Amino acid sequence: MDNASEYRRGLKNGIPICTGYIAVSFAFGIAAGSKGLTTLQAVIMSITNVTSAGQYASLDSIRDGVSLVEMAILQFIINLRYMLMSTALTQKLSPKTGIIHRMCIAYGVTDEIFALSVLNKGELKPAYSYGLISISVFGWILGTFLGAFAGQILPPILIACLGLAIYGMFIAIIIPPSRDNKAVMCVVICAMLFSCIMTFAPFLKTLKSGMRIIIVTVIISTLAAVFFPVRSAED
Repeated sequence: MDNASEYRRGLKNGIPICTGYIAVSFAFGIAAGSKGLTTLQAVIMSITNVTSAGQYASLDSIRDGVSLVEMAILQFIINLRYMLMSTALTQKLSPKTGIIHRMCIAYGVTDEIFALSVLNKGELKPAYSYGLISISVFGWILGTFLGAFAGQILPPILIACLGLAIYGMFIAIIIPPSRDNKAVMCVVICAMLFSCIMTFAPFLKTLKSGMRIIIVTVIISTLAAVFFPVRSAED
């Protein structure tokens, strides 16, 4: 296929991601507005980040006025998986693919785009990735804009109700794998308990929200790696 055909194929395959992103980023736009961000600020954040967990986690940090160093560490830890995904995708790219193409593809790597890229048969063409990324990021930005704009015109009671969509999204993400995998369930429960301790314990509750997230993430992920290591097929 030529580049135009690959791009159109990426656009077509990315439509389901786009529609899903509109719903999720709409909730983010609502949340961003409730934390004091303007519509433009929320949209710029979605353009430059394209990461639901990282953006949601940063809202309280922005509200609390954390340092740039703390914010950078927070985003690095939360989004570390994207570095691994991008590294894995390089194995499907042609060795002739230039650094500019690789950097542009890495910009748009999300969980869903990574999954479709891995399942793509044969060599991964940059044009196909651009099709996936462009329509998916468009949905993410559009949903953010609609959510942030709606937050300015809708009644407060309705905004509060729509804000619950954030929690519904995360529950929908963690419940299915928790039912099928006891290790995942244990990690989720431990993370919730530890997060409660960090929030209400006398000294720990004085820490900024971003620092609490960093501590919880590092400790729980380390314990999970120690007690629930992923076994290789040869073990």
